[in-house]
Order: sequence, then C-alpha cells, then structure tokens
Amino acid sequence: MPLATAAVEGSHFGADMVVVGLLFLIAYGLGRLGKLIGLPAIPVYMIVGLLASPYTDWFPLTLEGDYIGLIAVIGLVLLLFNLGLEFDQDEFFGNAGKLLVSGGTYILVNMAAGLGFGILVGWGTPEALIIAGITATSSSAIVTKLLIELGRLTNRETPMILGITVVEDVFIAIYLAIVGVVLSGQTELWPVVGQLALSFTFIVVMFGIARFGGRVVSKLLRTKDDELFTILFFGLAVLFGGIGELLGVTDAIGAFLIGLVLGATRFRNRIETIAVPLRDVFGAFFFLNFGLALDASKFGGVLIPVLGAVLMTVILNIVAGQVVSRLNGLGAQEGINTTVILQNRGEFALILATLSLSAGLDERIQPFAGLYVLILSIGGPMIAAQSERIGGAVLPSKRRKRRALADSGRNTAARRGGMTAEESALVDAAMAGDADDRVDGAVRRPRDE
Repeated sequence: MPLATAAVEGSHFGADMVVVGLLFLIAYGLGRLGKLIGLPAIPVYMIVGLLASPYTDWFPLTLEGDYIGLIAVIGLVLLLFNLGLEFDQDEFFGNAGKLLVSGGTYILVNMAAGLGFGILVGWGTPEALIIAGITATSSSAIVTKLLIELGRLTNRETPMILGITVVEDVFIAIYLAIVGVVLSGQTELWPVVGQLALSFTFIVVMFGIARFGGRVVSKLLRTKDDELFTILFFGLAVLFGGIGELLGVTDAIGAFLIGLVLGATRFRNRIETIAVPLRDVFGAFFFLNFGLALDASKFGGVLIPVLGAVLMTVILNIVAGQVVSRLNGLGAQEGINTTVILQNRGEFALILATLSLSAGLDERIQPFAGLYVLILSIGGPMIAAQSERIGGAVLPSKRRKRRALADSGRNTAARRGGMTAEESALVDAAMAGDADDRVDGAVRRPRDE
C-alpha cells in the first residue's frame, strides 16, 4: 500500500495502537511492582506478552498483524548493537589471558554440561546445540543491573564478573555464527566449511576495523546534527543486521559487529546516550513479542526438562563460581556472590529460541526457553539479594570472621577517601550511567573524546 494511502486509511491501525499502548502501560505497572522485589525488566515484558497471548484467555487483548514481528526484529538488532557498542576492547586485549581463563572456564563448564543435557533430552542434535547455548551464558543486562542495585560495585569479585561478561560477548559472536551455519540446513562438507569461513572472515574483519580503524570511522561519523547522527547509526545497525542475515551469520551478529566498530570511535558515548532509550523501547517489543508467541498450555510438556536445566544451571554455577573465584585469588564468599549474579539468564537464550523457531526446529524449544528464562530471571535476583546471608549460613565461622574484618577494612578505607582507582571508577560509572546499562569504567579505560 502506498504511504499516502496508508496515511489516509491509517485509522485501521487504531485498535492495534490501543492494544500496544495498553500493553506498555501494563508493563510499566508490573515493572513498578517488580522493582519492589528486585525483578529486572526482561521477565516483566515476557509476562505481559504471555498475558496478552492469543493462546490464553487470561487477558482480553488481541493483537493482529505481522508488523509487530518486524518491530521485534529491530529490537533484537538494537539489543545486540548496544552489546557491541559497550564491548570493552581495551580490557579484553589488555587482559586477554586472565579474562580468557576466567570467562573460558565459566563458559566451558556450562556449555559442556548444557550440550550433554541437550542430547539427553532427545529432541535432536541441532536442538541440543541450541539448548547448550541457552544454558551456557548469563544475561549481561541483568548482571549489570543487579551489581548496581545490590550495591556491589566496589566488591572484590565485581571486576572479575564484568570480565566474564566481556568474554561471553565474544563467545556469543562466535556461537551465533556457528549456529547460523548449522541452522541453514546445509549438510555437504565443503559448502559448510565455506559458509563457516565466510562467517568467521566477516567477524575477524569487523573486529579488525574496530581495533585499528576507530579514527577513520570517526571521521565518517562527524556531524553536529543529532537528528542526522541518530538516523546514521540506526541505519547502520539495521543495515549490518541485514548483511549479517544475508551472509549467514544472523542479523543479531551483524548488528553486534557494527556496534563493536562504532564503539571504537570517539563518538561512542554520544551514540550510547541516544541508542540506549531506543534499545529499551524496541527491546521491550522483542521480549513482549516473545511472550506473545508463548503458549502457556505447552509449559507442562517441557516442565521436567526445564526444571532439570534450572537445577543443572544452579549446580554448575555453584561449582564455576568457586573455581573462577579461586583462579582470581578470591575467597568462598566472593565465589557465592559470583554464582548468584551469573546464574541469571535472559536475552541470549530468547534470541537462540527465536532463531530455532525460524529454522523449523522442535517447537518445544520456545516454551522451554521461555519458562527457563522466566524461572531464572525471576528467582535469580531474589537469591542474589541473599548471597551474603547464604555465605553466612554455609561458610565456617572463622572464614566469616576473616571476611568481616576484610570488609570492615575496605569500608574504612572507602570512608577515608582511600578507595582504589578501580573502585572509584566503578562508583563513578554507577553514578553517571543508567541502572540498566553496562557499567562503563568497570572494565574500560577512558576513551579520547
């Protein structure tokens, strides 16, 4: 339909606009209630979508039209674009060895067990690969939010936790490229090798531009007009999302990589200031749309696998938290704090479930991912708030006393203005940034403006 005709006849969108507006208002109301018990936004948006789902009569709202799916895709693109934008190359390349050991250990433990669990479920090999990815990595959005809201920015384990999320970002980029090839349906060896080579070449080239071409790209972005500047980076995000899809590495990884490149320019802070509100609005559509596609009646069919996956995630994170804590010279309580923060799952699990649905994999993947994320993203923050009490209950009394003395010494130093540069950077980042953003300065060195 021509745009002029659509504008004249635009009244037929009125009912859907009312529905979308009501859904966002309901999300706002539930979000305010969720704040009281420490819930992040992701499960709230999913629950609202589930309430309005056409598969249930729980709420008298319906929403017709494929256009909300396109808006959700743009939300996915902006989520990954911001993830790339916030990626700290200086920290990654400057401390690659330590970060790879800590983050790699965490991912390896969860990935290996997740793959075994996926095979045990018996839904198929591609499905097992998706389940492994769903259970392997934490939600960087929820992790950052919890660190700020729980007042743990100056904790000893916080730099390690944020370092692990940096490694997870790299893993997500590589994993999405592999999954994109696997889900393409190609079975012959050389076409698969060629597709993987193309995917990894794209990733390496974009990483190279981000690492060494920041100044050149900065010259291309130079404009004082905020409106044109917004149109420029938004267009680049959507464009490279499409390029990624066409190259077989998925739209998500294309958006992540162009975010990585733009994040290496001197305009990163300016882009982030504008992009974060766009991400929040369009990202809400992604989670809302995922909830709309969920059929609550199918939760019963995946309840046992989901509970098994949740139990596996909790146990593995207890082990991995203690291992990476010891690797970084930290104690048992820091390991507990790491466990309860990193066990939260969110956006990446839902992205994988969305990809599996579009690839025609087992339909149970979607309710599995939805229920798995709901349980962990609702229960995880509640448990995280009690990690100090958990440590107090399970750790030997002598160890608790030593930790209390150490904490007291750090608190005294902070009160006297004796915080370390790292702790000061964390606090400054918390005061300057939004609670839902990654904590700039926690793992970043300042950039030239």
